[in-house]
Amino acid sequence: MDLYFIASIMGIVEGLTEFLPVSSTGHLILTGELLGLSGTLSDTFEVVIQIGAMLAVILCYFNRFWGLLFPKKNQQQSFSGIRGILLLIITTLPGATLGLLLHSYIKMLFTPQSVALALFLGAIFMIIVEKKQFSVKYYSVDELDVKTALGIGLFQCCALFPGFSRSASTICGAMILGVKREIAAEYSFLAAVPIIVGAAGYDLWKSYHLIGSNDLSFFAVGIIVSFLSALIAIKGFIAILSKVGLIPFAIYRLLLVIPVYYFMVH
Repeated sequence: MDLYFIASIMGIVEGLTEFLPVSSTGHLILTGELLGLSGTLSDTFEVVIQIGAMLAVILCYFNRFWGLLFPKKNQQQSFSGIRGILLLIITTLPGATLGLLLHSYIKMLFTPQSVALALFLGAIFMIIVEKKQFSVKYYSVDELDVKTALGIGLFQCCALFPGFSRSASTICGAMILGVKREIAAEYSFLAAVPIIVGAAGYDLWKSYHLIGSNDLSFFAVGIIVSFLSALIAIKGFIAILSKVGLIPFAIYRLLLVIPVYYFMVH
């Protein structure tokens, strides 16, 4: 099978699923299994192509990220400047710390069996959160405080289990803590950037000696396709989420468990 075709398929899967609560990592593992990808280099590829999705977020929320670096004088108490950066660091720290400590063990969970279990557990978690209907206290990213950012970061640790979904854990955790659903999704997009930078950077550092010059074009195709498909996913997700909530995504996850179990696990 043509390597660039494989890179394109993986890029599409990554871009479309990175910010949906369905687990991009889980989908990449399953797609990689179907396409015959295996080994340390393919694991690194699955992480590095997230850079494309990250760039799509930065483009879609350029003003937010610009405000982090160059805040206006009247934005000191909003999600901007040092305050905004601090909130992102606090949200990222729990998962990053645990991820570094358990990196080798987490890699062992990159299997269809683990993904099937995480898809199921994540779906149940999403349904419970939607049905509970927690009271809303935060109607804008600008209203988030340090305590809430830390709480979201702790929930985000669930995503270290491949297939659970960083987006699902972040959005559901934020909703439990009183963040409006659409704002929880927006913060999930923003919080993805430092996570992706850290994960991709760490994997590249650990595996750079395995990447040859011939692999660079393969990685580049995956990143570019991921970027383009993520642009579509980001815009569409917010529109869908505001109308139907998380339940359809939870149902999709439950339905996906069936073929994954019977064709790839059983």
